[in-house]
Amino acid sequence: MKAAGITLVIIIALALQTSLARFITPGGGLVDFVFVAVVYIALSTGPTAGMVAGAIAGLSQDALAASGTLTVMIGAGTVSTQSIIGIGSLAKTVVGFFAGIIGSQFIVARPLPRALVFFTATVTHAIIFVGLYRLIDRGYTQSTMGAVLSQAAANALVGVLVFQISDLLPNLA
Repeated sequence: MKAAGITLVIIIALALQTSLARFITPGGGLVDFVFVAVVYIALSTGPTAGMVAGAIAGLSQDALAASGTLTVMIGAGTVSTQSIIGIGSLAKTVVGFFAGIIGSQFIVARPLPRALVFFTATVTHAIIFVGLYRLIDRGYTQSTMGAVLSQAAANALVGVLVFQISDLLPNLA
């Protein structure tokens, strides 16, 4: 996947997150399309591209959340429109890097291992994101474990579907 393809995937994910996510669930926080795109890029291209995609996608998502265009939800915890730019980017960068390492070191070509990577990456992202937010902003409403796990399951399902679709279209990746 070239830089133009990575950029296109991130732009599509941001567009889906800002327009489609609120129709899927009332709060729009069940599926994080931007996060799914970062893990997809990391598993497809490796740790460096995953890290760069995480940084770019996270900063874009943080900036949209700060402007009020996008509500970032991690489980049941909602970040206000006065959000701190960079926390989501740092969390996505770390997760993108480690997902890329897992994708390059282990065979994750089947749906079940891919779902496990998406699920684990979502939980790790939530731990990093909420942990950093709680360090900086004591008034941040914490996510419940059930909400994080349901978001992880939804991200895993969407992530596996994205891989299935990209496997059917060989020129896409």
